[in-house]
Amino acid sequence: MIIDQSSLDLRRAIWRKSRFSANQGNCVEVADGFLDTVPVRDSKDPNGPALVFPSDAWTAFVTAIKTGDIPSV
Repeated sequence: MIIDQSSLDLRRAIWRKSRFSANQGNCVEVADGFLDTVPVRDSKDPNGPALVFPSDAWTAFVTAIKTGDIPSV
């Protein structure tokens, strides 16, 4: 699925880091509240680009990390 990022206004997005983030702030941030999509950005570059994933793909990714199917660092 290709997401048309031009239709998303991320200027008012409320970004959050994982509560498990403890690596000097070097992590990704996600923004909630977007229909069927999850914007993701680098916390070290908040004014840089964001990637936008389909919600189901992001959920599958997070689940795979939690279950150990994708090892976390």
